[in-house]
Amino acid sequence: MTTQQEKAERFLELHRPGDPLLLPNPWDQGSAKLLAAMGFQALATTSSGFAATLGRLDGSVSREEALGHAAAIVAATELPVSADLENGFADDPDGVARTIGLAAETGLAGCSVEDFTGDDDRPVYDIALAAERVAAAVAAAHAGPARLVLTARAENYLYGREDLADTITRLQAYQAAGADVLYAPGLTSLADIRQVVTAVDRPVNVLAMPGVPSVKELAEAGVSRVSVGGALAFAALGALADAAAELRDKGTYGYLASSAAGRQAIQRAF
Repeated sequence: MTTQQEKAERFLELHRPGDPLLLPNPWDQGSAKLLAAMGFQALATTSSGFAATLGRLDGSVSREEALGHAAAIVAATELPVSADLENGFADDPDGVARTIGLAAETGLAGCSVEDFTGDDDRPVYDIALAAERVAAAVAAAHAGPARLVLTARAENYLYGREDLADTITRLQAYQAAGADVLYAPGLTSLADIRQVVTAVDRPVNVLAMPGVPSVKELAEAGVSRVSVGGALAFAALGALADAAAELRDKGTYGYLASSAAGRQAIQRAF
């Protein structure tokens, strides 16, 4: 059995500029097992996908629920797993460090902390506090023998602050605070992504979303990781909604073709 330290080391090694790690986000143990069987080399949790399994929207999961979910995904496969820990479930650096310390106990190989406040009036933390929060998260992530891979996220573009200069300044501050991986979800312009990659000295993650260049183009730009957030979870829910609508509105069973493919994939994975 692979140890947590070995998983963390392997996870960091998989971040190669020009040969990005494709990091899918399962939402439960079954989807984690399926993705592992398909040959992916690491997994990451998704806060929005997990919240949907509880009948909630993103941002409504507690720290205890998120950590329990992370432990379940870790237990599902032998792959390295990174957890989406939102803003660390705390505003203050000590609270963030506490969350990361608890996360390390679940067997994770890595985790992420974002600078989103949850306050619509000031959606991101002031940069000084944001950097202090990252530094506290890094100290906690690196304190144990496993040395978790800490990803620091600059959330500007997800919350209407499309300021590339400020985003880069934030990522540079998070790099200086010791973050292992840098991430600015919401960037779609290849030119902007190239600027971010060249402005920092850490692996850069890009979120796959409408308008984002292909993996090949991102690789050529020096990106080290591509993740999908809740997209796979919502693709599955979209298929469910389409199938249920067909049954309700037409009384037909065209969805059984994709159902058979899903059953076969699960049988191979399990």
